[in-house]
Amino acid sequence: MKKSFLTRDEVRDVDRRAIEEYGLPGVVLMENAGRRCSELIDAGPVVICCGRGNNGGDGFVIARHLENRGFAVEIVAVASVEQLRGDARINADVASKAGIPITVASQPAEWAALAPRLDRARWIVDALLGTGFSGELREPYIAAIQTINNSSGAMTKVLAVDVPSGLDVETGTAAAHCIKADVTATFVAMKRGFFEGSAKPFLGRVEVVDIGVPRNLLTSLGLGKE
Repeated sequence: MKKSFLTRDEVRDVDRRAIEEYGLPGVVLMENAGRRCSELIDAGPVVICCGRGNNGGDGFVIARHLENRGFAVEIVAVASVEQLRGDARINADVASKAGIPITVASQPAEWAALAPRLDRARWIVDALLGTGFSGELREPYIAAIQTINNSSGAMTKVLAVDVPSGLDVETGTAAAHCIKADVTATFVAMKRGFFEGSAKPFLGRVEVVDIGVPRNLLTSLGLGKE
């Protein structure tokens, strides 16, 4: 029986099994995810908003690929490169060494001050929070989401990486503050919560992005079967 979505636990299991059973490094999955997301962006300037975790790491990859294509790109991160860990730190280091501008905004007032820069962007990338989010937000994520949602550029669009920040992928419930995306680039498969009516105002157009997970791993979960 063919499945059309993954639950939160299945998302975690896909990543774990790809790494542990197939030997596919997490940094390779992140590279594939970021590169494929970057292909959905067709104009600059681009402001990429990065959180502390792997979703933020995807954002650093996106920045590098867009910069390679000649787009004007800058990164706004909730934490400094030195505060990051794991695969996110690897890609943040690369972006920094590549000379991509990185602004650290760890306080609400710093996000508010960035509003004019976001207004000038053709695309804003939401790489703040991923599929692990549930419950309510804390600062500076509240201020970051408010600033992104309030961007007033006439041509500005928002791309959410995997899930709009503030949306629970399991229930489709949005936090009090949630990114309103024009496009959501979700990895591997749709998520359970995306089919709930409560999620629709935040998702925009959903694009399912292949990040290189082996096909037989996905079919073992019922994905891709007829």
